[in-house]
Amino acid sequence: MAKKYVGQGIPMLNAVEKVTGTMCFGADFTLPGALYGKVLRSPIPHGRIAKIDTSKARRLPGVAAVIAGPELDLPLFTARGQRIDDDRVMVKDKVHYIGDEVAAVAAVDEETALEAIKLIEVEYRELPALFSPEEAMQPGAPKMHDHLPSNIADHIEYEIGDVEKAFAQSDVIVEDEFYSGMVHQAYLEPQSVVATWEYTGQVTIWAPVQVPQSLRYSYARALGIKPEHVRIIQCNVGGGFGAKQECKIHPIAALLSKYSGKPVKIVNTREEEFMATFPRMPMKIRMKIGATKDGILLAKESKFIGDNGAYTNYGIGIMVSAITRHDNLYRIKNIKTTSDLVYTNKPATNAFRGFGNPQSHFAFESLLDILADKLNMDPAELRLKNATQTGDVTPYGWKIGSCGLSECIEKATAKAGWQQKRQEEKTGDVVRGIGLACCLHVSGNRTFLPFFDGAAAFLRIDEEGRVIIQVGEPDIGQGSKTVLAQMAADELGIKPDTITVTNVDTAVSPHGLGTFGDRVTTLAGNAVRDASIKAKEVIFKYAAEKLNVPQEEIEIEDGLITARGKSDLKISFKEISQMASYDRGGGTIQVTGIFIPQDVTVVHPQTKHGNISCAYPFVAQVAEIEVNKETGEVKVIYLSAAHDLGKVINPLLAEGQIQGAIAQGIGYALFEDLKLENGSTESNFRQYRIAKATDMPDIDITFVETEDPNGPYGAKGLAEPALTPTAPAIANAIYNAVGIRLKELPMTPEKVLAALKEKNKQG
Repeated sequence: MAKKYVGQGIPMLNAVEKVTGTMCFGADFTLPGALYGKVLRSPIPHGRIAKIDTSKARRLPGVAAVIAGPELDLPLFTARGQRIDDDRVMVKDKVHYIGDEVAAVAAVDEETALEAIKLIEVEYRELPALFSPEEAMQPGAPKMHDHLPSNIADHIEYEIGDVEKAFAQSDVIVEDEFYSGMVHQAYLEPQSVVATWEYTGQVTIWAPVQVPQSLRYSYARALGIKPEHVRIIQCNVGGGFGAKQECKIHPIAALLSKYSGKPVKIVNTREEEFMATFPRMPMKIRMKIGATKDGILLAKESKFIGDNGAYTNYGIGIMVSAITRHDNLYRIKNIKTTSDLVYTNKPATNAFRGFGNPQSHFAFESLLDILADKLNMDPAELRLKNATQTGDVTPYGWKIGSCGLSECIEKATAKAGWQQKRQEEKTGDVVRGIGLACCLHVSGNRTFLPFFDGAAAFLRIDEEGRVIIQVGEPDIGQGSKTVLAQMAADELGIKPDTITVTNVDTAVSPHGLGTFGDRVTTLAGNAVRDASIKAKEVIFKYAAEKLNVPQEEIEIEDGLITARGKSDLKISFKEISQMASYDRGGGTIQVTGIFIPQDVTVVHPQTKHGNISCAYPFVAQVAEIEVNKETGEVKVIYLSAAHDLGKVINPLLAEGQIQGAIAQGIGYALFEDLKLENGSTESNFRQYRIAKATDMPDIDITFVETEDPNGPYGAKGLAEPALTPTAPAIANAIYNAVGIRLKELPMTPEKVLAALKEKNKQG
């Protein structure tokens, strides 16, 4: 049956709240009588706490609680499902980076809390600090964590096929090294929390978060209590991009509430955001590719070094994604990879839109262009010759149920005028160039979470005909509430604006894994669709009885139920809902929808083999840029983006996702750099540049609908892969424009000028 709302560009159902400023975000939320919390952070990158004195802070009028890590026996913990316990809510006796949480206070107002922080006296015994993974890996390097064997948090090594033999058979071999730096998610709303610790031992945390149920388990371990004593209530999220999966101010606020007896609110300053949250992991990648003279990829060997920062968090999962995911983009059978995840005295790194994909695709897609140049082959032709196809099973065991990669390449290049612009003469001080890059991603992810994969939805229809849906995957600004309402509306035969998708509350919502890995539309969407079909069955049963017709004759559109071919028989959705409620003694129609992906497996710990997702989206982007050879400035003037997202549920919101992702991709490529000076990343938006409206190019978006067999109505993920190919596409375009290969992000004017100077020196 044709769908009325799926496929339509419906504005976000909560758009009016957002644009009028009436929406209450996490940083806006508070409770009556709440105290203000502030955190004392380490001013040094590495050292032992010799002495701490909180007495002056405790005596300050207006201070309700002071807590200090060395005075509390807090357990080691890490994010849910991760295997290295190396972190505490606050440090016990040793700080590991500038910004590490040492103590905290709660006071009647923010000014008093800030004054109390200044009164806490700490004596440190400084230790040698390590700011590069290579330095930290050296024998005899100072050890970061005393209870761990070395500074290498995780080492991975595996081989698929016979790499040595495949390289020996290769006509052409290319090899190079690439580096991607530390960048911040730069969400508009800073990390925030309101927490209460009741006398019963029940902890409730209100915060703008992405994975509420997982946080319940992580924070229970961090606080030394049972998970059933922790409740997470998701506030509206002012941007997350992976960073709002966890934050230590949440359990710190809970501890302050425990010792003060009152609710406690903490909101990070922007300086704290850059200093002490979770930026993208920097990586150094050495990669080698072998191919035949006709451009068929035969072998690939890679060595990854990931800068873990001070603590692991999701670092192991990020590295596994980085080293494996891009290998499934093209048909290549012989793969050898080693990787090291290394502690340094810098902020702990974490998820940021792409989860390791942007780092590895920058290296891989740049090296593919180097290979194409050596083969004297069109880079688009090289990719088309090797592109993964529908029905493929990759060397990692990924089962590709749908794949529009080839079509994405063809459409993105055609719209960009690829053939003509590649051959244009490059003269003058301002030169144009064009570059292509591709990527793939997941729709759900079994890389590192062993619990389960899937989603559930609770759907309730009350006596007024109002539909309320609860899922475990928060809307973090991307518009999933609207998309899920569209799916439910089509199945139920009502309008989307009569459906409410709630924020997640772990006390009443399904046990969802949360919003990450592009899993919401595909997994939660399937669960919502299942629930809606089940609810419609109940509605149709009552309608058939009321109208005295067989159930198979019942139809519904825009909330009006009719009998097929009998125009005089009609009743409203609201009336039937009321009838069902009264018939149930005032109860409501309540159903549970579920979706459990079939044939999806956890990654094998040694071989990294496993079909980690039920669906895989693909992308091709073509960037056209200008390079000013006098100033080194690079400006993106046009970008053609072709996305295989299975089925477009809402093209308006999908375009918005791509535009926002491209803005982040341009920043990653050209501007963003969380610089360290002696271990300090303290900064704000005056120092940390992100893409502005004036930096944005004309964007030409193409949707390739491959109708994935596992997605709801054929839909797959979109948001994360939309960022991933942008940086390598720009790097490849710079090479096309001026013949320099930039291998380190960001590609700043200084680096462009240095490379041009070196090129001119070499003739």
